[in-house]
Amino acid sequence: MSVLEVKNIQKSFGKTEVLKNISFSLEKGEVLSIIGSSGSGKTTLLRCLNFLEFAEGGTISVNGEKIYDGSEKRSMKENEIRMKRLHFGLVFQDFNLFPQYNVLKNVMLAPTLLKLGTEEEIEAGARALIARVGLSDKTESYPCELSGGQKQRVAIARALALNPDILCFDEPTSALDPELTGEVLKVIKSLKNGDSTMIVVTHEMGFAKEVSDKVIFMADGIIEEEGTPEDVFGNPKSAKMRAFLSKSFENI
Repeated sequence: MSVLEVKNIQKSFGKTEVLKNISFSLEKGEVLSIIGSSGSGKTTLLRCLNFLEFAEGGTISVNGEKIYDGSEKRSMKENEIRMKRLHFGLVFQDFNLFPQYNVLKNVMLAPTLLKLGTEEEIEAGARALIARVGLSDKTESYPCELSGGQKQRVAIARALALNPDILCFDEPTSALDPELTGEVLKVIKSLKNGDSTMIVVTHEMGFAKEVSDKVIFMADGIIEEEGTPEDVFGNPKSAKMRAFLSKSFENI
């Protein structure tokens, strides 16, 4: 049984169709990279999975349970939305840390609000995650005292704190200087070794080629091509994919 099954997701803004019947599935422990030019629908797809946007059609199922059906045309209550979001952890490209809290508090905040354990248990779990991303010496630091790469690693620890079924990354290195990109990608690679199931929207072609089990190339709101990294990068079938790779060649 797939951890995630997405069927025929459709999303429009006004008269503009952004997602046109997007379907894919993901098994536990797999890493899916979603690539494509800006405006192809990648981030909108992630936002629909995380209920930051709502698809007008299609279904989303996690561990065999349908958690969203766009055809029902009903509004969900805020509490229901929050519970559904717990299936997904989302790491934003611009970190979205709380500036008034230190690193430890940023990671502890959501589990504390959701009462996912005693304060001692939540703190112990947060410290373990902070160590996992290599920032044990920064637990008392505030976001303004961190580099971009460190902020993104804190954001990863924070997303992991809720133990999501699927961890989603929206261009996790796009706001970073090139020298800081490597440290974040190294952490994401380490998560793959820990059996995390991940969806990564990325422009880092080398990373997608090396780490992914599956790659989806999106163009104009559809899945133009999908397959293993060897298939998509080594033997692209569509003209749009070949054109995209030629523009991104220096990053591969």
